[in-house]
Amino acid sequence: MQLVNKVQHAGQTRLRISGRRTAGWRTAGRSTAGRSTAGQRIALTAFFAVHGFMYANWAVRVPAVKEQTGASAGALGLALLGMSAGAVTTMLMAGALCRRFGSRPLTVASGALLSVTLLLPPLARSATALGLALLAFGAAYGCLNVAMNTVAVDLVVALRRPVMPSFHAAWSFGGLAGAGLGGVLAPHLSPLRHLLLIALAGLLVTVVAGTALLPDASIRRAPGVPSAAGTPSAASTHYGGWRGALRTGRVVGVFGLIALCAAYGEGAIGDWGALHLRQDLGASAGLAAAGYAAFALAEATGRLSGSTLLERCGQARVLVTGGLIAGAGMLAAALSPDIWLALAGFAAAGLGLANMFPAAMARAGLLAGSGGVALASTLGYTGFLLGPPAIGFLASEFGLPAGLTTVSFLALATAIIAGRSMPGDAPATTRK
Repeated sequence: MQLVNKVQHAGQTRLRISGRRTAGWRTAGRSTAGRSTAGQRIALTAFFAVHGFMYANWAVRVPAVKEQTGASAGALGLALLGMSAGAVTTMLMAGALCRRFGSRPLTVASGALLSVTLLLPPLARSATALGLALLAFGAAYGCLNVAMNTVAVDLVVALRRPVMPSFHAAWSFGGLAGAGLGGVLAPHLSPLRHLLLIALAGLLVTVVAGTALLPDASIRRAPGVPSAAGTPSAASTHYGGWRGALRTGRVVGVFGLIALCAAYGEGAIGDWGALHLRQDLGASAGLAAAGYAAFALAEATGRLSGSTLLERCGQARVLVTGGLIAGAGMLAAALSPDIWLALAGFAAAGLGLANMFPAAMARAGLLAGSGGVALASTLGYTGFLLGPPAIGFLASEFGLPAGLTTVSFLALATAIIAGRSMPGDAPATTRK
C-alpha cells in the first residue's frame, strides 16, 4: 500500500495522502506514528479548543468593555481594528518564526501569551488603551493560529490521514463552549474577573498540553516529506529556482483563496445572520439568535466527519460538494420568505463550509511549509474581516438579502476553483 504519492498534473506536483479502504489504512498511521504522535494529536487538539474558547469569552464581553471604556460605536470599531492589525501582522511573520524557533515551541509560547494578553482589554479605561490592548491580544491570537496549524500539517503527514478537520472541529466546539460559558458568567462577574478565570484556565491547558507537545519534536513522517515547520515539502521544491517558487506560490495562493472564501462566509453569517432573520423575516430575538447557532453547530459537526469524508471521497470532491451545498444553503437563507427554511439554509451553509478552511490550510502547508500556512491563514483572516463590511455596504444599496447572496457566489467560486485545480484528486481510500 502506497501511502504518499507524488502526482504530476498540468505541470505541477502535488502531495497526496492515500491508501486502501482496509483496516490497515488506520493501523498503519498508528503503528508508524506511535504513542508519541497520538499524544501530540491530543495535545494539539487542546490548543485548538482553547484558542476558540478564549476568543469566544472575549467576544461576549465586548458590550461590557465598551461601556467600561465609554467608547462610542465608531471609537469601538477603531479599537477592534487593533486586534485585526495585530493578528494579520503576526500571521505574516509567523511562518519565519516557525522556521527559526520551531512550530511546537512557538505554539506553546503563543498559547501562554494569548492567555496573558486576554487580561489587557478588561483593564482598559479608554478607547485608545483598548485598541492597544487588542493589538497585543490579536498578535498572540494570530501567532498561535499559524503555529498550531503548522504543527497540524506535520501530524497530517505523520499519521498518513487527513485529520486537519478534526483540529478545526475542536476550535469550533471550543468557541461554542466559550460562548455558552461566557453567557452564564457575564451577568455575575465583571469583565476582569471573568476573563481572569478564563486566562488561568488557558494557562493550565497550555502547561499540560505543552508538556505533551514539546518533548518529541521529530515525529516520523512519510518518506520524502520534510516538516511543515521547516523547509517546503517535496512538492514545492520539485522545480528548481525562481520558476519553481513562483509555480508553488501560485498553487498555494489558490488554497489561500479557498480559505478566504470560506472565512468570508463565516464572518458574514456571524455578523449579519441574526439581523436578517429579525429584520427581514420578522423572527423573535431568540429565534434570530438560533440562525448563527444552527450554522455554528452544523459547521462543527461537519468538521467531526471531515477526516472520514476526505479519506473516502477525496479532497476535490469534498470541496466541490461543500461549495455547492453552502451556495444552495445560503441562497435559501438569504432569499426564502420562510423563517424555518432560512434556518435550514444556515445549517446547510455550515455543513458546506465546514471543511473548506481546514482542507485549504492542510494543502497549503504540505506544499510550502509554515510559509504556506501563514499565507493561507492571512488570506482567510482577511476574508473574515472583509465579509461583514462588504455585506453592510451592499445591504445599504440593495438590501441585506442581496448582500448575503455574496456568500453563495463565493461558495460556488470555491467549488469551481477546487474542481479546476484538483481535477484528478481521487478518493483517498481507493488509491493504491
